[in-house]
Amino acid sequence: MEQSSSSKINKVIQFIKNFIPPVQWQFYVIILLGIITGLGIYIFYISNAASYLSNDPRACVNCHVMNVHYASWQKGSHAKVATCNDCHVPHDNLIRTYWFKANDGLRHATYFTMRWEPQVIQIKQAGKEAVQENCIRCHSNAIHPVALRAISNKNVADQTERFCWECHRDTPHGRVNSLSSAPFARVPLLEPVVPEWINKLTDK
Repeated sequence: MEQSSSSKINKVIQFIKNFIPPVQWQFYVIILLGIITGLGIYIFYISNAASYLSNDPRACVNCHVMNVHYASWQKGSHAKVATCNDCHVPHDNLIRTYWFKANDGLRHATYFTMRWEPQVIQIKQAGKEAVQENCIRCHSNAIHPVALRAISNKNVADQTERFCWECHRDTPHGRVNSLSSAPFARVPLLEPVVPEWINKLTDK
């Protein structure tokens, strides 16, 4: 029994040693890891990544393509009672909530970094389902049981898929969906995230 456990320990030690570079490369590997770590922390900082963990709607305007949606929400009735996360993120359990946020955030970061975003934002199927669930969650006490569709969004009459916003088209963002249609939408200005010492270096 003791021999078996010591052999397992030896295997673990050997496995760890496989990742240790030769002595002549250790200095350079440490420097490289330091650079990668530093860049990772800096990218996390300048992208305001921590803001996405909050419920603050201003996190959504870290990306300028959301300016129109932020401004239209801010001027609508939902601004008094709901934030972006209240409508656009699932709320049935904590794991699903943060999995959805992480998945959505990674996709958005990739699209905006690579400049693949369209002028008119289109909500994905998972987003539609989350919004529909939240419409029903918040407004179920105001919906007649006959009108309240099943969670699959099946219409009582024709059994085809319908979403709340097919009738309530102007709630809460109106019909303006592109940057070009509302170029002067007023949104909170982003706080500068680049340190002053870098600005001084680049000004020279």
